[in-house]
This record gives sequence, structure tokens and C-alpha cells, in this order.
Amino acid sequence: MENFDLSQRPPVRAEDVAAFRRFNRYFTRRIGVLDDHYLGQDRPLGEARLLFEIGDGVSLRELRGRLGLDAGYLSRMAKALAAQGMVRLAVPAHDNRLRVIEPTPAGRAEVAEQQRRADALAAGLLEGLTPGQRAELTGAMATAERLLRLAGITVETVDGASADARACLDAYAADIAARFPEGFDKAALVRPEEVTGDAGAFLVAYEEGRPVGCGALRRLAPGTGEIRHVWVHPGARRLGLARRLLAGLEQEALARGLAVVRLDTHAVLTEAQAMYRACGYTEIPRYDDNVYAAHWFEKRLTGRSG
Repeated sequence: MENFDLSQRPPVRAEDVAAFRRFNRYFTRRIGVLDDHYLGQDRPLGEARLLFEIGDGVSLRELRGRLGLDAGYLSRMAKALAAQGMVRLAVPAHDNRLRVIEPTPAGRAEVAEQQRRADALAAGLLEGLTPGQRAELTGAMATAERLLRLAGITVETVDGASADARACLDAYAADIAARFPEGFDKAALVRPEEVTGDAGAFLVAYEEGRPVGCGALRRLAPGTGEIRHVWVHPGARRLGLARRLLAGLEQEALARGLAVVRLDTHAVLTEAQAMYRACGYTEIPRYDDNVYAAHWFEKRLTGRSG
């Protein structure tokens, strides 16, 4: 698996880095992250966040992936919480390779108190603003979260037969089968050999180690490629990820010497049609026999795409 090439993006400006760091310093100070007794409780932020993330119970493996923690550091924090009577560690009967962590009644009570204090802290910060200013801040935070999530997603080229590629295609097929009035036959999906190596490319988007989107490119004719199955998990939509995948597939086409890319889409996928037009695709006559297609598009690539 290779990281998708982002070399075409301009370098980050020093003033943008400085502004980002300045906001981080201000915000962490205001919410008390620097205090060893986060929210006035007898533990630092790391342990408090871990206790919150455990929820009703979860494997240490999932926590490690979700929080991006080193295995040794996570194990030490988990043992510390267990020694304090906040959690229990166990090995499930169905898989002795896993370690599961779950809260004790004392742990649940502390999380409830943590939530109460966190809500009070947030309310206290917002009290100094007018309702309009609060709405403005809420909108700005939603935008920041969306962009930070998008920035944290990686797009990688994978083998078309890989487990992640096939899992994404299965999810794509289930998604559109529910939307298409006539359903969808998985036999219409691209074959692994069509989207691997010189024949094409398969991109998978990852958020915190989980596949959350995909797209495929295959050769259609000399100098012409076809983009297929651009899909984003429902939980990662409205971030701009579909456009990133589309731009990535265009870059893959350029790297293979393809000057034109084509694609088709179903009549009900109006949001996809709007995205393609906004990204420079022009509607053309039918070029294939795809029974699910009602609109066909083409884009001529010149040097840089996206």
C-alpha cells in the first residue's frame, strides 16, 4: 500500500501554521488541558479521555486505533485505571488474543461527573457571547471539525483484490442497491485485475485506520480511462472526500498517460452529477452498455487535475 501523492498541493504557509498553533495554545489553556487534575477531578486529561472512550466496553485494539496511542502507553493507562477500581480488564471467551476493557460502577459514576463538569465549563465559556455570536462560534467549530477531519484522512493506492478494496466495494454495492429502484447486481463491480498495476488503480480513503471511501480507475481505450465506484461512507460525507478521491483518480490517469477520463452515473444520484459538473466534467452521449447509467460524462486532463 502506498500513500497517495499530494506533491501537487502548495506548501503550507508559515502564517497558517502560526495561527493554528496560537489557537491550540489558547484553547488548551482555557479548557484546563494543562492541569494534572482535568475538570477538577483527580486525574490528567489522558486518563479522563480514555475512561470516556471506553464507553460500555471495548477492546484495547480498537481503542489503540481510535485514539492513535502507543500500545505500551495505552496498557499502562489501562492498568492504572484498573488499579484505581475504574475499569476491569478481561480476555473474551471467543478470542483469547483480545483484551477487553469495561467500566466498573465507580468508573461509570466518574464519567457521568466528568460529563457534567465538561458541560458546565462549555456553558461558562459561551455565557459571555450573545446568541448570534454563539451561533457564529458553533458554525465556525463545525467548519473546523470538518476540515480537520478531511486533513486527517489519507488516500492510498491498494491492490484491487485487497480486503479493504473488496470491503469498500461491498459497502458501495449495498449502498446503491438501497437507492436504485431496480436494485444493484454486484456482478457489475470492477474486477481486481482491471484496477491494479498498469491496468488501473484502486484508491481507499482511511480515517483513523478505517476505510471510509474508495474509487477505481481502469483503462477504457487507448488514451482514455474510466472512473468507477466513487463512494464515501455515510459517516464521512460532506467533508469534501469524494472530490479528493476524484482528483486522486485523475492524477492516477495522468500518471498512466491517459488524456481523457469518462464516467457514468445513475439518474437518482443527483448529488454525484452536480459534483462531476462542478469538477469540470461535461455530459456526453452514452459510451457504454451499463444498464444502471442514465448520464455519461467526460473530462480532458491537462498536466494537473483536481
